[in-house]
Amino acid sequence: MAGGRGPMNSEAPGTLAVGRVKFFDRHRGEVRPCPVKFCRFSPDGRLFASTSCDCTIRLWDVAETKCLQVLKGHQRSVETVSFSHDSKQLASGGWDKTVMLWEVQTALLCHGPGGLPKSYDPSETENMALQLLGCALLQSGQVLRHLVGHRDSVQSSDFAPSSDCLATGSWDSTIRMWDLRARTPAFFHQELEGHSGNISCLCYSASGLLASGSWDKTIHIWKPSTRSLLVQLKGHITWVKSIAFSPDGLQLASAGYSHTVTPPDHAFPPGKFLPLHPPYQSPQHP
Repeated sequence: MAGGRGPMNSEAPGTLAVGRVKFFDRHRGEVRPCPVKFCRFSPDGRLFASTSCDCTIRLWDVAETKCLQVLKGHQRSVETVSFSHDSKQLASGGWDKTVMLWEVQTALLCHGPGGLPKSYDPSETENMALQLLGCALLQSGQVLRHLVGHRDSVQSSDFAPSSDCLATGSWDSTIRMWDLRARTPAFFHQELEGHSGNISCLCYSASGLLASGSWDKTIHIWKPSTRSLLVQLKGHITWVKSIAFSPDGLQLASAGYSHTVTPPDHAFPPGKFLPLHPPYQSPQHP
C-alpha cells in the first residue's frame, strides 16, 4: 500500500510508544514483485534505501513515502546497502560479488529570480531552502566506482565514521577495507581474515573500531588502522545475524538466528549488552 499509514500499538503500554506506520511501495521485478533483502536510513533522516533480489536499490523520500530513484547496475540480488555519514554516498553489494559506490544526494534546487535555477548545499541552507517554494532535493544516482575483489557474494557493509573507508563482508569469509580517499581507477583495499564463515554483519563504532559477525557463530572486534584483531567473542549457538554499537562505542549488542538478543559471552546474563572498555579484552568466565 503505497504511502499508506496505519496505527501500531506495543504489547507493553508505557514502555514503547509507536504512533503511525508508513507503508512504502514494493520492489517490482520484471515478472513479479520481489522480496526486500535489506534497508537502511540515511544519517540525515531524509532518505531510506531498500535492496531486493530484483537487482536494484530504491531510494525513498522518508517524509513523502515515495520512490525518488531506482538504482540499477547490479547483475544479481542486492544484499546490503550503507550510507556515508554525510548522507551523500551509498554503497551496495550482492550476489554478483561487486561493491558499487553511488552518489545519491547532491543539492537542493530552487528557482531563483527570473526562473533561473539555484543550487544550494543542503548542509549550509537546510533551514532556509526547505521553506522556499519549489525546492527539491536532487539525487544524481551516478555510479562513482565499482569495487571488485571479493570472491563470493557481498553480504554486509558499513562506512567508517570519517566516511573515507568502507568495510565490506562476504561469503568468501573475508572483510575488505576500501580506501575511498584514493582517486585512482582501482581503489586500494586491505583484507581482514580470521572468520571461517559468511560475514553476515559489520558495524563501526564511533571511535573507529570495527565489529564483524559471522556464520561461524563468533564476533570479532578489529582495529582497522593496524589490521589487528583485538577480541574474538564466542557464545552464540547460531549464526550471528546482527550487531550494533551503542552511540558512545562502549557497548555492543548482538543477535543470532534464535529467539533472543544475547551477549556474545556467557559471563553476561541474556538480554544485556557487552561492555567494551580499553584495553578491549574479552571478559573471562568465572
